Amino acid sequence: MIYIDDRQNKITAGEELYSTIESVIDFALKEEEVIIPYEISVVLVDNEEIKSINSDTRNIDKETDVLSFPILDYPNGRVFKEVYLNFDFDKTYMDGSDLVLGDIVLSLEKAKEQSEEFGHSFLREVCYLIVHSILHLLGYDHIKDEEKVIMRKQEENILQKLDIRRE
Repeated sequence: MIYIDDRQNKITAGEELYSTIESVIDFALKEEEVIIPYEISVVLVDNEEIKSINSDTRNIDKETDVLSFPILDYPNGRVFKEVYLNFDFDKTYMDGSDLVLGDIVLSLEKAKEQSEEFGHSFLREVCYLIVHSILHLLGYDHIKDEEKVIMRKQEENILQKLDIRRE
């Protein structure tokens, strides 16, 4: 189950964008071998709201493009597909029969700015940020250089399979 909550009014979103976000999430999760029912919340905000959330949760008082709030803790930097079969999903992580993976907060305003800065479409930028955030929910990170290389490779692999390219 994917919940999308559009809490901003700077960028017109609508059903087509919501449907694309859902499709990208479904595809990325399948690529990462998530084969059980899941729950993810996506909150669409503006720059002011994401700056506030970034300040409250990370003590970084500036706007960003996307924030990920994973529910699962992955051992020793491993990712979902590496631990799934041996992971004990107790009731803490479940909502009925759905595994709760976490929340994504995406600034559509920042995505629009970045799409213009990088010279590609707004839709491509949103899809990239969703894939990036999904990988964070599944245990990927980019703090260490070796982790960053792995995460970037997975992002590009998923986007390429979705035929979402830099224009």
